[in-house]
Order: sequence, then C-alpha cells, then structure tokens
Amino acid sequence: MAQRSILFVTLSLIFIIIITISSTSMADIKSSVPETASVPVESAVHIVYTDRPVDEELEIYHLRTLSSVLGSEDAAKGALLYTYKHAACGFSAKLTPKQVEELSKQPGVLQVVESRTMKLHDSPVNMLV
Repeated sequence: MAQRSILFVTLSLIFIIIITISSTSMADIKSSVPETASVPVESAVHIVYTDRPVDEELEIYHLRTLSSVLGSEDAAKGALLYTYKHAACGFSAKLTPKQVEELSKQPGVLQVVESRTMKLHDSPVNMLV
C-alpha cells in the first residue's frame, strides 16, 4: 500500500514538472515572436472562370487578368497552375482570400470558386450482391 502511495506521488510530481516545463517553453516561444509580426495568410487553389477572349490568346488573357491583381506578370506566372481551354474557359491559381475578392471584380471574370476534392460515395463490395 505504501509503495502505491509513493508511486502515485512520484508520478504526480513528474506530471507537474512536465507541465511546468512545457508551459515555460511555450511562453519562451511566444515571447520570442515580435508583436508586430503578422500571421501569414494562407493561399488556396481556386478555379477562375472567365469570358473567352476574342482577339487574344487564352493563356495571355489569363495571365493579364491574374497579374492585374497580383501586381506583376512574374507573380501571375508563379500563381497560375492550369489553363482550362475546352469545356470551360478559365484557370486555376493559388490565391489568398483578398486576391479572390479583388479578382472577382475584374472585367471578364465570371466566377471564382475554391477548388475542392470530392469523394464519390460508394458501397462496400459485399452490399452489391
């Protein structure tokens, strides 16, 4: 009985020490980050549907549209992932929420939607019999 009591007290002290050390190291991490540091905004892949240009090559039109928001053609080339040419007219690009908002207001942009992976619902093989 005394051994269980000693074991319980020992484990409790170890737990308290671990909690104290981890909370101290978290405080050190928080204090090492400058208060003026901004949290980076995550970009996500979006699909941008556009009008089909009449007198301009599709990829050039998409780069021009994207660079009007991103500030340069190099930035647009870095963000552009794919150009859709056949079933739909548009492109996919990595964009922040603010860029999505600005791009949605550009002439010729019909819709901007976040790209999502959809999983088809399927039945287990044994239920098909």
